[in-house]
Amino acid sequence: MISLWNSSLQDQISELHDDTWNIEIDETIEENRPARDWHQYISGSFAQFRCSLCRKGWGSKRVQVLFHFHLDTKINQGTIKVRRFKQKCRRCTQAQWEDPNFPVENIDVLIERLVRNIRKKCYREDLGETNRSSVFNGKINGPHESAHCEACHKGICSQAN
Repeated sequence: MISLWNSSLQDQISELHDDTWNIEIDETIEENRPARDWHQYISGSFAQFRCSLCRKGWGSKRVQVLFHFHLDTKINQGTIKVRRFKQKCRRCTQAQWEDPNFPVENIDVLIERLVRNIRKKCYREDLGETNRSSVFNGKINGPHESAHCEACHKGICSQAN
């Protein structure tokens, strides 16, 4: 799973100076708490979920992704930590937080937005404004359900109702 994120990152960041960048999933990072000399970026996208108890699947257009990133210029090494916020099944009373499954196209869009942010923050590049949209294939019924959204529970969901 991280290989899709890393592959997209390497495709899009390869032209950045002589620095090497690595990406890792870190479910412990918190909004507004990046380590010293780290930057933060939050984006949202469409993803699919599947309940590990009843196997019901659902999609959400409002899945938040938190990135913390840092460039160590002494060793030309950049590190990116990613937290993908989870959702719970609304059917199961003992529902667990389930990991999102992003379409490859949406991972590419998320990484593209992140790389633009890295170029602005770490390399001080002025890139102007562009914003590519994520891909949404499917049907979403009903409103966003804050009770089943981890990002809402953490207070960072941009779509909380």
